[in-house]
Amino acid sequence: MAVIEVKNFTKSFGSKKVHRGVNLSVEPGECLGLIGGSGVGKSVILRSLIGLEKPDSGEIFIDGEEISGWTERQLVEIRKKVAYVFQNGALFDSMTVYDNLAYPLREHTPLTEKEIGERIHSQLEEFGLLGNHSVYPSQLSGGMQKRVGLARSIIMGPKVVLYDEPTAGLDPYNTKKIQEMILRLKARGVTSVFVTHDMPSVYAVCDRIALLLNGEIQASGTVQDLERDPEGLMQRFINGIEGA
Repeated sequence: MAVIEVKNFTKSFGSKKVHRGVNLSVEPGECLGLIGGSGVGKSVILRSLIGLEKPDSGEIFIDGEEISGWTERQLVEIRKKVAYVFQNGALFDSMTVYDNLAYPLREHTPLTEKEIGERIHSQLEEFGLLGNHSVYPSQLSGGMQKRVGLARSIIMGPKVVLYDEPTAGLDPYNTKKIQEMILRLKARGVTSVFVTHDMPSVYAVCDRIALLLNGEIQASGTVQDLERDPEGLMQRFINGIEGA
């Protein structure tokens, strides 16, 4: 059974109909790259998967449960197992790196402060961030802020991670670091959706790619499918010929 399934998703903003019937699914342990031009609503779909947006019509299934009509209280449980990695890191400016990572653990687990400290140390070590526990976000580079944001997103051990442009604006070094972290999570069986314009990263981490165009998923397939069909719609889009 798919971990994520979106059926006939429609969404309008005012008089603008952005989604006209989006259908997609993500299998256990799969990383789906969701691509498309600016303003087509890729991030809206991503936010809808944790209830930050509601579809006008259609269904959203997470782990077999239809969540589109859930209340905020019900969505708390989904958000414990579905992590969202925001484009800008979304860190608390008034908190140190340590307290940013500790926040979800203090709010949603019975862990002691000693256990929290051990988990944070392990997470910072894995992400190459040891020595930054007492630093504030404003003192970090953009790349390091994104790595801290990713570290905080997965510190609860989520089953699903949603990436919203995680490599946007990063230098090659930090882009590579983010790619490596995503691949490590995949190796642990984490399911993910990767929204981006960064095609080299898509090729590096995604199992399958879906093209959102004109309010619908117009094409999908593996990287190997793209290589076998150089004249297909998705390849034409990537090459700037179609719908960009």
